[in-house]
Amino acid sequence: MLQTLWAEVKQGKIELLELADLPEGTKVLVTLLPASEADRWVQKTTTVTDSIWDDIEDRIQIPTRSE
Repeated sequence: MLQTLWAEVKQGKIELLELADLPEGTKVLVTLLPASEADRWVQKTTTVTDSIWDDIEDRIQIPTRSE
């Protein structure tokens, strides 16, 4: 399964911006985003992710307890 994680370079090392359970030796593919495009990518991916979650929430029927 592919997983996308945000990270940034600090003192020459790539540091994740979120917690992730990555086993030692996990292979990663790093895509560099020019600073001028990074904000646009964050905005676009957030918009897409939000719309997916909104759609899922609309489809899930949470049963309510009858009183």
